[in-house]
Amino acid sequence: MLINNKLIYEKEYLVTIGKPTDSCYYFFDYDERYYDINMEFQHFHNFYEIHILLDDYAAHIIEGNLYRIGFLDFVCLKPYSLHKSEYPDGPAKKRLIIQFNVPDFPATLQGEILELLSLFEAPLPIYRFEQNHQDLIIDKLNEIYTISKIDSPINILSIHSKFYDLLCTIYNLRDKNTYQSESLNATTAKIYSIASYIHNHFNEELTLDVLAQHFYISKYYLSHLFKDVTGFTLTNYIQMTRIRNAQQLLLFSDKKITDIAIQCGFTSFSQFNRVFNKFCKSSPRDYRNKANLDYSKGSPFPSINARD
Repeated sequence: MLINNKLIYEKEYLVTIGKPTDSCYYFFDYDERYYDINMEFQHFHNFYEIHILLDDYAAHIIEGNLYRIGFLDFVCLKPYSLHKSEYPDGPAKKRLIIQFNVPDFPATLQGEILELLSLFEAPLPIYRFEQNHQDLIIDKLNEIYTISKIDSPINILSIHSKFYDLLCTIYNLRDKNTYQSESLNATTAKIYSIASYIHNHFNEELTLDVLAQHFYISKYYLSHLFKDVTGFTLTNYIQMTRIRNAQQLLLFSDKKITDIAIQCGFTSFSQFNRVFNKFCKSSPRDYRNKANLDYSKGSPFPSINARD
């Protein structure tokens, strides 16, 4: 089918090249999502991801900040950033997810590749363009879709080439980006500013008392509003943010588990072990050992299986 008589869309269509553990990895996922299957908490992965909304309205949370998104908005997510999509109640929303790793390029191109990937490093990595520029991007997406349907001995190379053409188009249009974060009501904005603070200070002392004092809000008011807005108690949100960051270090670093506990804001190893078991149903050591064993067999790490 064609969306807006222009963009090719096929529900549940997947294009997979390689595995997340490969240096050359692409995954294109055309599908729908709706409110009932919203993720419970923000997740992360060790590859790049682009979330493209193909519908009228949804939201995305990046490191505790809530952003409203619309048709053909590009949400560019760098590796390890905590994020999740939020779909409203009602009909399912169409979207395209693109996941990829960056393969090795010749030395003469590495500087330009890093510059291209700066799209994902922007303080607000969401891109929205006027109709004439959207049409250019739609043409690139349609080319990738069409090539994926062709049986060709250079199919992978063609998709790889067209994908970087897509990224280059967005990069060259970045000064035409019209996306601005929509204003939230005062209560929601306050709570998400606190959530963002938690993401940026998870390794520090964070308690109801500390946050209430820092944001000049009563403890009772904060405790009740935080649950109403985010769906989590303040304590659980702090703990989950710390655990997600601990998972990253367990999977992608050689740090000692006791050092990871301290780095992620836990006051003792026993507290870290107890909270980790609570949310992950495993000890930190078993989690790391199983992930490393699975990875050696070519399976992706456990924290990257979810798809928005």
